[in-house]
Amino acid sequence: MTLKAMALRLHWLLTTQVGIAPRVALRSLLGLPRYFSDMFRFRSGYIGRFELVPCLQDWYEEAGATKLEYFWQDLHVARMIFEARPEKHVDVGSRVDGFVAHVACFREIEVFDIRPIAAQIPGVTFRQASLMKPAEEMTDYCDSLSCLHALEHFGLGRYGDPVDPKGAERGLASMARLLRTGGVFYLSVPIGVDRVEFNANRVFDPRTIVGLAQENSLQWTALTVIHQGGRLAECSLDEAQLSALAKQRYALGIFVFTKSGPSGRNAP
Repeated sequence: MTLKAMALRLHWLLTTQVGIAPRVALRSLLGLPRYFSDMFRFRSGYIGRFELVPCLQDWYEEAGATKLEYFWQDLHVARMIFEARPEKHVDVGSRVDGFVAHVACFREIEVFDIRPIAAQIPGVTFRQASLMKPAEEMTDYCDSLSCLHALEHFGLGRYGDPVDPKGAERGLASMARLLRTGGVFYLSVPIGVDRVEFNANRVFDPRTIVGLAQENSLQWTALTVIHQGGRLAECSLDEAQLSALAKQRYALGIFVFTKSGPSGRNAP
């Protein structure tokens, strides 16, 4: 691991797991003079109840978080589903406050997740379930399926799921069974040098994902890669492209697969 990668990992640990954010603290301190200057200027012309609630970070941010890979992933796949207009769309483990909400704006969506959701959300039917051990009735369940930034967590215990080194393989096989012949599967996972970053996630060699999909009658039809900074790139469907991606440290791969029938051909 390079020195830069180690520094980024340490920053992630401090901010997300320990609750220490040096950059946030520094920017807040630097923003105090401006805050008090603005406060006194406003207070001089205002009469009424007045309370202090400093918001010192928003000066430094853009109008929206458009550089995050989740933003581009959720938007990209939601648009594909809108254009495809499937009969029944099911999602497994994607962000409810992102992708699921996008889709629920224009169609019904059924969500499977190992963790519960108490809220009743318009357009969303929720089902608490583990896709590592699917129920028998979940075979040939839908003609459209998504699993965005979730499969890499299967089997690592992070979200209360049982620890299982084969969790990702079992999860992908279970999701493949959900699809009817001819159905479309939208799958996003971290891709790059194959590894487990316990217990955060796995990073997959993209050839592993394509191989597992083929074992479960899923034919690869498209791949979009999101690089750091939100840069999207459509990739060709060839071994050379996958090999090059497998040597990178990290990217997000959005794979599109179609479920083939017993003969290996898709439904007409």
